[in-house]
Amino acid sequence: MKMFFRLAIILLTLPAFAPLNAQESHSDRPLSDLSWKLDQSSLTYHMSHPMHEVDGTSRAALGKGVCHAGECDFLIAAAVKSFDSGDSNRDLHMIQVTHGAQFPIVSVRLRLPQASLDWPTLDCDLEVQFAGNTAHYSHVLFQQKIEGASHHITGVVPSTLSDFKIEPPSFLTIPIKNAIPVRVDLVWKPL
Repeated sequence: MKMFFRLAIILLTLPAFAPLNAQESHSDRPLSDLSWKLDQSSLTYHMSHPMHEVDGTSRAALGKGVCHAGECDFLIAAAVKSFDSGDSNRDLHMIQVTHGAQFPIVSVRLRLPQASLDWPTLDCDLEVQFAGNTAHYSHVLFQQKIEGASHHITGVVPSTLSDFKIEPPSFLTIPIKNAIPVRVDLVWKPL
C-alpha cells in the first residue's frame, strides 16, 4: 500500500490539466495544453555474465505527460520489486543490491517539444532516478508508431551499474558486466 502511495505522489508532481475531448485527434489541434497517460508498459533490463544472460521485466509502470506552451513533460515510474526475471531468488537479490527497500521506485523524466510528438523518431534527454542516484542520458533515440490515438514508443536506455553507483554482484566470484541496458516498450494515449 505504501508503494502505491509513493507512486501516486510521484505521478501527481506534474500539474494536472483538465482532460481534452478524447475523440479529437491531437494532431488536428493547435499546440495547446494536452495530457497523456501511459496505457501499456514493458520495461526489460538485460544482465550479462559469462555463465548466463538474464532479462527482468516490469509491466507495472505508470506514467503521465503534460504539454503546455509547446513543451511536454513526461514521467514514468515503476516499483523496483515489479521486475520479474523468472527466478524469485535472483529478483530478491536484485532488490537488495539496488537498495530497493530504501529506494523502491525507479523513475524517468523527460521533456520534448510538443511538435515532436508526431515524429517517427524521438531524440530524448532522460533523467533516471534509481537506487538513490540520478543519471542523465543525452540523445537517446526512441522509435514511435502512431496507431489511431495511441503512440507506441520503443527503444533502449543505455544504462550501466556504475551510472547508479551499484557494485556489480558476482556469480562464482565473477562479477556481472557493467552494462544493464533497458528495453522500453510503451503505449501512450492522450486524455
